[in-house]
Amino acid sequence: MYLKVHRTPAGDEVVAVCDRELLDTCIQQGDLEIHISGDFYGRSPASPEEVRAALRSAGNCNLFGERTVALAIEMGLIDATGFIRIGSVPHAQIIRL
Repeated sequence: MYLKVHRTPAGDEVVAVCDRELLDTCIQQGDLEIHISGDFYGRSPASPEEVRAALRSAGNCNLFGERTVALAIEMGLIDATGFIRIGSVPHAQIIRL
């Protein structure tokens, strides 16, 4: 998986995680096209443990991929129906208030 933590000027964090094979690809569904870029998801591989640690403390998460979304489900951050598919790729967003 690839992981990048974005920090806002207000101190909030957005954690972006995607499966390795999705980095620098485009996925499409109808008119929707999403580029899963290293600029947003990072370019350094992360272990499942590193991803878990980042997701535990994140206020906002953006997740793409089978393994990434499965990890969020395993952690109880979303339930098994708490994601969508864009094309065939699972995608979830988590926002904690």
